[in-house]
Amino acid sequence: MGLRGLSLALLCLAAPTFAQDAPPPWVGEARQSAQQLGTQLKQALLTAIESEGLIAAIEVCQRQAPAIAEELSGDQGSVGRTALRVRNPDNRPDAWEQRILAEFEARLAAGEAPGNLERFAIRRLDDRRVGHWMKAIPTDGLCLACHGSEIAPELRQAIEQRYPEDQATGFGPGSLRGAFSVQIELPSSD
Repeated sequence: MGLRGLSLALLCLAAPTFAQDAPPPWVGEARQSAQQLGTQLKQALLTAIESEGLIAAIEVCQRQAPAIAEELSGDQGSVGRTALRVRNPDNRPDAWEQRILAEFEARLAAGEAPGNLERFAIRRLDDRRVGHWMKAIPTDGLCLACHGSEIAPELRQAIEQRYPEDQATGFGPGSLRGAFSVQIELPSSD
């Protein structure tokens, strides 16, 4: 077999690898669920801040965010948020999520746009086959009031009362605040 034939054979063998780069259909569902969570949470935060001030935003994140996530999760999956430095201990990442968050940090530090930071994989969790998708949440202006370096004293006190083990402060504009994390149960033979 000549060089040309060998090249053609290698290209044919590599073709299935290229097809794997395209996200599977469940990723679209995961993206939509995360977008709904982000939109609903941001709207609830803005409404609370406009009507009652920043301290009301803490209540939204503490009570409404988990309720919104639960409503969007359904029977066959989960929708939520996680971070390397969490405020709510219930949002701590598992080992795979920690690796992806660290990867997002490195990619962001290398200059990649926050909007491009997403990852998906098929994982085995217990006896289930799960599609797991994550998308970075960059720190924006709204986040900085409660998660930045300069938090008003009365706001800091309210945060400490509700979250005595809070780790989620000291973020700057555009830094990685965390990520949406969506898990969708997949058929065992998919």
